[in-house]
Amino acid sequence: SHALDQVAYRAHSITLRDYAKGNSVATLNLKKYGAPVGYRFFHRADLLNVLHNACLTRGIRVETNCPASDIVNQGTAIDTPYGTQRAGVIVGADGINSLCRSYVLGKNDRAVFTGQVAWRAIVPNVIEQSIGAEIHMGPHRHIVSYPIRNGDQLNLVMVQEQAEWTDHRWSRTDSPEHVKSVFSDFGGPIRLALQSIDHVSKWGLFLRPVASQWSRGRIVLLGDAAHPTLPFMAQGAVQAIEDAWALAACLDNDHMIEQGFDRYQSLRQPRVSRVVTTAKRNAWKYHLSQPLIRASAHTALRIATRARPAALVRQYDWVYNYDITREI
Repeated sequence: SHALDQVAYRAHSITLRDYAKGNSVATLNLKKYGAPVGYRFFHRADLLNVLHNACLTRGIRVETNCPASDIVNQGTAIDTPYGTQRAGVIVGADGINSLCRSYVLGKNDRAVFTGQVAWRAIVPNVIEQSIGAEIHMGPHRHIVSYPIRNGDQLNLVMVQEQAEWTDHRWSRTDSPEHVKSVFSDFGGPIRLALQSIDHVSKWGLFLRPVASQWSRGRIVLLGDAAHPTLPFMAQGAVQAIEDAWALAACLDNDHMIEQGFDRYQSLRQPRVSRVVTTAKRNAWKYHLSQPLIRASAHTALRIATRARPAALVRQYDWVYNYDITREI
């Protein structure tokens, strides 16, 4: 839509870099070979603002700071700070630690730490990165950087392998000095971007299996509550938005809620399962620790980029050129 285009930053390329000096390993030309839908970057707040405004124009009330504390009345209502909320359909879009998931599945399958943590920060685009995303690959670590807000800011996602996560929270703030020290051996322009960090959050990366059952009674799961994924395909929010469209369409087309829920799960489960699996497989590619193995892998990637650039770019068309509105 026009509102989304106004806050999006369209990528023209993805560049893979070696961590030490920032040397380019390969560049994927999205402008030349990319899918028509393409790759767009958003500041999360801008995307949420567009969606919020769309709700308001349709008379949909939005209440924030309203955590669900309990599911009551045989799954027909939820207790919140605003009182007991009842609805014909209750959408459990309550994340990886979902209360609704436990109710739907009849058990509390705990999220499992994946051995990786991620820091997230937004900094001024002091390195003038302008045409797309860059992935800086190092031993047991990597950094993804991409421009947002008309290229004025740079979003940084910094990932490191870590043996365990002992904090009871799944995210917390961290000191900029700590994250700078973790990636202190990363060179090239990204070093300057790292030095610009003045606020950073740290997240433990957890997973649960894709839910085998997505609904029970009036309650239906959506997004991470049904299928949490690692961030290595940049698909967490995207898959939740696709879910929302599919759920609305399935309920609109079916007179019975249960039938709509079943159709929604049948439509979405195969796709999200493939996305989750692909994201899990991607992590190791950026974290090669043995110098000879890393050098060989980078050489092979350079050769492949020169020999078949279109094939490399289009291998993920099934993800990035997918249009949920054409599936229903």
